[in-house]
Amino acid sequence: MQDAFMKRSFVRVTFVIIALAAAAAIVIGDLVRQAAGRKLREAILAELQPVALKNCTLKRFGSANDGGYLMCENLIEPLDAAYSYGVGRNDDWGCEVSRRYRVPVHQYDCFDPARPTCNGGMFIFHDECVGDRTGYRKSRFFDTLENQIRKNPDVVGSRRVIIKMDIEGAEWDSLLAAPDELFASIPQITMEMHGYNDPKILAVIRKMKRNFYLVNLHFNNWSCTSKAAPLLAWAYQTHWVNKRIGVPDSSVPVPAPMSPLNAPDSPTWPDCQLRTPRSQP
Repeated sequence: MQDAFMKRSFVRVTFVIIALAAAAAIVIGDLVRQAAGRKLREAILAELQPVALKNCTLKRFGSANDGGYLMCENLIEPLDAAYSYGVGRNDDWGCEVSRRYRVPVHQYDCFDPARPTCNGGMFIFHDECVGDRTGYRKSRFFDTLENQIRKNPDVVGSRRVIIKMDIEGAEWDSLLAAPDELFASIPQITMEMHGYNDPKILAVIRKMKRNFYLVNLHFNNWSCTSKAAPLLAWAYQTHWVNKRIGVPDSSVPVPAPMSPLNAPDSPTWPDCQLRTPRSQP
């Protein structure tokens, strides 16, 4: 009987040891993942360092808050067409660009059936989304950024286009699939980027920086969260100027001060921005 008791005690102790070891492995694994995630976010922030350009006059296009984007006004013309990815019910950016420069704005959105209008402007709506390959996903059609730009008749040879992109995280695969040759031909891209825990983010930002200068970084205060630290939010607006036309100002420290033309996406929610001096308008 004593032997049976000792065997049962040994089994119980063994189970306890196994359970504790499993729990310790889970805790260690979680700590490793947290450390890896923090390292990735630190690397993303290290790449998101805006530079000042000698020849860039920033202007806000579109809405006063959510839906407004900064661009280098003096580097837009000559312009033949604009591309607006992620539209929904409002495309104030596209409307202002179309009316001011008298160019068509190609809109792409396969999720929201709304068709924005623009008095005095020209919208060409495409019921499709941008992605990393051509084809249907369920009932929605996707095509690559390269195909969508090349197949429109108003974009041929060396004609100039600008791009606005806000597609809720689909930007990573779409931009990874785009060839560097396409990026080299685009003067300016303004976009909202989404996410902080995917290695694709780092790969895309580094790819963009091969062809563009990052000249503006602004965190969307609808998405402020400590989970993204040292990033301040999971969504952030960026503006990119092609290195063919941008002239860096080496007298301005990096990161460059944030432009006061940036505005909170929500005028009523608390803001969250990096603590850098604000530049003059």
